[in-house]
Amino acid sequence: MFSIAATTSPTQTSSSSPFPCKSARLPTPVSSPPLTAGRNSFLVVGILVSYLPQHVKIISRRSSQGLSPLFVLLGMVSATASIANILTLPASTRDMACCKQIGGFPCAAALLGIAQLAVQWACFFFIVLLFLIFFPRNPEDAEDQDESLPTWKEAVLVLALSLAFFIFAFLGSVIFVYAASSYLQGWANFLGLFGTALAAVQYIPQITTTWKLQKVGSLSVPMMCIQTPGSFVFAASLAARLGPGGWSAWGLFILTGLLQGCLLVMCLGFLWRDRKAAKAESANGNGLLSESNNEETPLLGREGD
Repeated sequence: MFSIAATTSPTQTSSSSPFPCKSARLPTPVSSPPLTAGRNSFLVVGILVSYLPQHVKIISRRSSQGLSPLFVLLGMVSATASIANILTLPASTRDMACCKQIGGFPCAAALLGIAQLAVQWACFFFIVLLFLIFFPRNPEDAEDQDESLPTWKEAVLVLALSLAFFIFAFLGSVIFVYAASSYLQGWANFLGLFGTALAAVQYIPQITTTWKLQKVGSLSVPMMCIQTPGSFVFAASLAARLGPGGWSAWGLFILTGLLQGCLLVMCLGFLWRDRKAAKAESANGNGLLSESNNEETPLLGREGD
């Protein structure tokens, strides 16, 4: 681990860069030791792998039925707020500004926390696209005629609102970084709190939808099995890098881990119920077949006589 000293003079630092590499309040960006860099790299890959089962399930079923539009929308907006939050935190903006001084590998190691959130955002955005592409649109299906089920217009609205918030967060972040840097911490906290608030209610529509359907649908249980414990590991990684001052970033993942765990328990309960019902039906079918064979055997024997 090595520290990087600023190359600009104090006068230049105060006038040209609001986030100097050497600050009395913030630690200097340093390259992570191999163990830390390896752990963070593993988390980046783990996030990508954890979302793949959900992508595969929607594509293999060729349907996104079972996913709540509000769940998808709130998740996408929350992910956007989360990535915008960490990008505008002073610690992150300082690390990015110092990449020119610390070189390629140390810079990449220092920004792995941002890469984790970026990968998560990209994976969830792909879910939004799959949700729209494979949304059931056949009016002949009896299930699709149920007024309580989401409509195609709602699916399109999910994508439109997701893109609208992305533009809002992007433009707002640019303004606060370059034109109102003194309020940047407040903007970052707003994004973090907004993302946390959405995460707090994100799983409520999905829990309601899953309970109403009484089945898992297009939700991926393997994804939730990976992400539920992974959320707490992810939060610990962000907390170690950002410290207590970055609570608005890592606190989000503690909350989502708890809520996703509740949804996972519900889905596992439905799968267990369906498995028991299938076994009982199979046993009843075998019993009826055996009884039918027993009734036919004497008749066949008599015919042979």
